[in-house]
Amino acid sequence: MWVGRIVEVEAYIGEDDPACHAFHGLTPRTRVMYGAPGHAYIYFTYGMYFMLNVVTEKEGFPAAVLIRAVEPLSGFREGEDRPASGPGKLCRAMEIDKSLNGISFLSKKLGIVQAPGRKKDLDIRWSPRIGISSGKDKLWRAYLFGNPYVSRKVPQ
Repeated sequence: MWVGRIVEVEAYIGEDDPACHAFHGLTPRTRVMYGAPGHAYIYFTYGMYFMLNVVTEKEGFPAAVLIRAVEPLSGFREGEDRPASGPGKLCRAMEIDKSLNGISFLSKKLGIVQAPGRKKDLDIRWSPRIGISSGKDKLWRAYLFGNPYVSRKVPQ
């Protein structure tokens, strides 16, 4: 079992967001995004990478948050530098693939929980999303500033 702290995410919100897969409406690929919140939306991209998203809005409104990077805490292969510092690397390291598409994050196979106890104030920063051709004006990428597992540094 892998355990990690989410350190970077991106939001994709609705049919009006040109970078969201739902921009072209409901399709077999995007059906999960239109479903209940708290489920995994996993897709394959560039012919080689799976991407893990969490459906976030009420049923019928397509929105999801892409998990871009995780700080490994346990279960990751020893000696691998930054094994989950990008959405494709994260899925490869955690063996996440299309077989988990649509699964609830309350299941025994996949989960997100809040860390116990109150941590120090986190320095969360916002920036444009990465790797998209449209919708770059949205500051919908959030990342933990200074964390070495974030996928890409942003000039400050």
